[in-house]
Amino acid sequence: MQKFVSFLENNLSGPMARLSEQRHLQAIRDGVISALPFIIVGSFFLIVAFPPLPDAGVFGDIKQWAADNIVEILIPYRVTMFIMSLYIAFGIGYNLSKSYGLDPLSGAQMSVAALLLTITPQAVDGAWMLPMTNLGGHGLFVAMVVSILAVEILRFCKKRNITIKMPEQVPPSVARSFEALIPVAFVILGVSAITVWAGLDLHHLIGVAVAPLVTAGDSIFGVLIPVFLITFFWSFGIHGVSVVGTVARPLWEVFLVNNADAVANGQVIPHIAPETFYQWFIWIGGSGATLGLALAMVFFSRSKYLKALGRTSIVPVTFNINEPIIFGAPIVLNPVLIIPFVITPLITATIAYVATATGMISPTYIMPPWTLPAPIGAFLATGGDWRAVVMVFINIAISFAIYFPFFKMYDKKMVQVEENDQQAA
Repeated sequence: MQKFVSFLENNLSGPMARLSEQRHLQAIRDGVISALPFIIVGSFFLIVAFPPLPDAGVFGDIKQWAADNIVEILIPYRVTMFIMSLYIAFGIGYNLSKSYGLDPLSGAQMSVAALLLTITPQAVDGAWMLPMTNLGGHGLFVAMVVSILAVEILRFCKKRNITIKMPEQVPPSVARSFEALIPVAFVILGVSAITVWAGLDLHHLIGVAVAPLVTAGDSIFGVLIPVFLITFFWSFGIHGVSVVGTVARPLWEVFLVNNADAVANGQVIPHIAPETFYQWFIWIGGSGATLGLALAMVFFSRSKYLKALGRTSIVPVTFNINEPIIFGAPIVLNPVLIIPFVITPLITATIAYVATATGMISPTYIMPPWTLPAPIGAFLATGGDWRAVVMVFINIAISFAIYFPFFKMYDKKMVQVEENDQQAA
């Protein structure tokens, strides 16, 4: 077992963990996370615009009111979640600049300017309008590229002293502004040369380049591979979501925004697997779908330790916080519990994917806070689909059924350990 663990750490776990710590990937991850409050709050206005209510009686009146005022209701959504790339570009620029020891605000502002310069204003009725479509999920990959480019230009100019130095008597805020003057000029001229004068549509070009990735990420294998990797890394004490999410989360956010955009425009929801799909139908009780294991500990454990751990952990696990079980049981490096920890999410993911693909449950397009109990989160994430709640309870039952025989094996072992300790005392 020790040789196997060492092999995995050297050949897979270690390299993947180092990849997740790469400066630019960390900046992208932190930039996406920084925009989550706007995504979460903005997405809830879709529920207000499309209330999950019956058509009869007072509920029908509420739905009619929402339909009559849908333009005004969706304004908060359109200036938050709908243009998430703008917020993410700011976050990426800020975090990457900070990691280099540069002025974070300058890097963030330059990143936003670079993103905006990739979008060509259009004349409408004599007025210039900036199309918002590419400020949302459609422009997320471009936002990543130009944000990193803008900060790297700032870093290059700073490193080569290609800046305007002000006397020491000048206030620091003013001095930083003048230091960024030449890098800002390079960013504006450089991006403008590509998009305005050369006429290249970066959004289209990058969209074509990443199209295979988008298609693969929304397939059944595109779901099962990250599910397996996340639980695999957790099995050896590595935070699986941090490792895999660093790479996959931008793609998941594109799926979520595209789904929300489709709902707002009355179109068919295109994607099955945004991050909310994983959160509410797979990670029920946290990574590894450990709510079933926690229930087994509470109601069927003969081991005093496991029963106490189950009673202590059941509340946080209900709210998708399962580190007490992962490290307390433990699941980490436990050859008995690792097996259901990896298998259970793969099975629940397959069932939920098929149910969503066949129209048995609605795809997710709203991002509720991840600490909600899964039935409530699934109901909200699907815009009020009661079938999603049923799907959650089915997956909880499946989780319990898969964990139970392995739990009983481990429980029996723990009882023997406790009896031996008691006799030795």
